[in-house]
Amino acid sequence: MPGKIIQCLKKTKTENPLVLIDEVDKIGRGYQGDPSSALLELLDPEQNVNFLDHYLDVPVDLSKVLFICTANVTDTIPEPLRDRMEMINISGYVAQEKIAIAERYLVPQLRTLCGLTEQKASISSDALALLIKQYCRESGVRNLQKQVEKVFRKVAFSIVSGEQTAVTVTPNNLQDYVGKPIFTVDRMYNETPPGVVMGLAWTAMGGSTLFIETSLRRPLVGADSKGEGSLEVTGQLGDVMKESAKIASTFARTFLMTKQPENHFLVNSHLHLHVPEGATPKDGPSAGCTIVTALLSLAINHPVRQNVAMTGEVSLTGKVLPVGGIKEKTIAARRAGVTCIILPVENKKDFSDLPDYITEGLEVHFVDHYSQIYQIVFPQNQS
Repeated sequence: MPGKIIQCLKKTKTENPLVLIDEVDKIGRGYQGDPSSALLELLDPEQNVNFLDHYLDVPVDLSKVLFICTANVTDTIPEPLRDRMEMINISGYVAQEKIAIAERYLVPQLRTLCGLTEQKASISSDALALLIKQYCRESGVRNLQKQVEKVFRKVAFSIVSGEQTAVTVTPNNLQDYVGKPIFTVDRMYNETPPGVVMGLAWTAMGGSTLFIETSLRRPLVGADSKGEGSLEVTGQLGDVMKESAKIASTFARTFLMTKQPENHFLVNSHLHLHVPEGATPKDGPSAGCTIVTALLSLAINHPVRQNVAMTGEVSLTGKVLPVGGIKEKTIAARRAGVTCIILPVENKKDFSDLPDYITEGLEVHFVDHYSQIYQIVFPQNQS
């Protein structure tokens, strides 16, 4: 039997079909071979002109075929395979988009699937918004589809059993159908104390707030001691984030000496840095400026300006470098009630591409050096 690609050409009866390879990041090796190696020849425009099908044993020209591959993450795709692709990052849906998809497609489709009519069962827009906020924080709408179907199944059961004749699901009775909320808190601290700063993170589920906590682990080393302070990090951090913490610690020491030469807290102290939700792995350099701010806040014993969140990689000299996921991080900031966000200046274009309903009411600062962040979050400590 011919291979799948040749079968595709035979079925479509054209030499330039669109071939979608879904979840290419899930490809795994087995004793039968490595599928990603077979894709190398298929996706390479220099080689697929003479693609050899082992069943037909004749070369086939696949240069006119348009291949589209989808993936949730790119880290697990082999590097040689990534080199043959053009990467297009697609952001997840925001809450307003999910509500529109649910009202136009999911609710009517699933209501009919469960044998219900609009007169018998309906879900209010407020209930959908609450369902998305507290139960379905994801990039897509797959989990939302499951939850809506769950609601209609229970509604259908209550109608068939004679308990009710018609049901309108509202925020008040939503828990009766989907149970207790999964996500109840958008931020750990309503007011951050000294040593705690709110950052912004980007995961496969979308954006979220990420608090950086710092604390004094052991008493200060004596002035006449030859010992030096240390920094312990916890929170299941990856190698990149650990390196980012070391860079942030070194820069924070240098920066504090320029602002308060008599303050040797960061040099002499044994400090502990923790990123909460320790069961969740975290990695990436985008928390660099947040870590610097947390260390400085602890050193001067003063909280940062409230309702401020930030993201950005920091270099050893204090340069603030661009990061990804600006849309998701901005949405997370709005959801957490943040009024001011600080972004790298090189991400200004990413922010300007966002629709007005995401950016409206936000005070945004674009910075290229950490000294600008210090002026924003510690306005009372300017010298």
